[in-house]
Amino acid sequence: MNEPTSPFHPVNEDPWAELKRFTAARIALGRSGSSLPLKESLSFRLDHARARDAVHSPFRRAELAACLAGAKVACLELESSVADRGEYLTRPDKGRRLSLRSRALLEREKTGFDICLVVGDGLSARAIHENAEPFVLACSKVFGQAGLSLSPVCLVENARVAIADEIASILSARLSVILIGERPGLSSPNSMGIYLTLNPGPGTTDERRNCISNVRDGGLSVSEGVRKLGYLVEEAFRLGYSGVGLKDRMAADYLPFGRPLPELAQN
Repeated sequence: MNEPTSPFHPVNEDPWAELKRFTAARIALGRSGSSLPLKESLSFRLDHARARDAVHSPFRRAELAACLAGAKVACLELESSVADRGEYLTRPDKGRRLSLRSRALLEREKTGFDICLVVGDGLSARAIHENAEPFVLACSKVFGQAGLSLSPVCLVENARVAIADEIASILSARLSVILIGERPGLSSPNSMGIYLTLNPGPGTTDERRNCISNVRDGGLSVSEGVRKLGYLVEEAFRLGYSGVGLKDRMAADYLPFGRPLPELAQN
């Protein structure tokens, strides 16, 4: 007597499959019976694991500091007031404030800059490891060529966006720029965001910031991110404000401060 067998469910392709050429989003997955095909199920689990790893991977702060120092860029290694990564994820408020050690270190530094540049791990240290070094080197050259003074680059572990307000306030900087790892998506665990704020200080609220998002391989390129940052910084200084009133009307042929973009550093 033959044993009963499970019915065979061939994979049915999704009619939208052609659209996958244009996006890394999870579309046109097809189906096998009433379920996802095994390939897509395993792919989802892999991408979810990569997103979790991005959140929990440690910030290789000393390594980044050494790379920037080798390029003659002054750095300060700081941290927020959280005790560990678990507290960082559950207490966003502590990620917005400096530790006592970091604050004391900053208070011994020279003050009075046009721009305070901060790099924080945020929710994806991987994004910083892959994108921050060439971005910092390029935008430092752009600002320097424009005659703007730049603070030492502050590398902050367990940072939230608003920690740049406190840092810039201590250093008496006119404008803050923070590069930070964005919350990972299932197709982008390595996305870096850039936030800029004119006249930053404690209590600054988010509508006073401008954001450039999705800087990564497969998203906004580092060179285009630097170009857009140059535009927003130039406009913020010209208009006297940043945030919701500052609109991105960058022309296709715009050059930051009228100068060609510097050659990007190679990782």
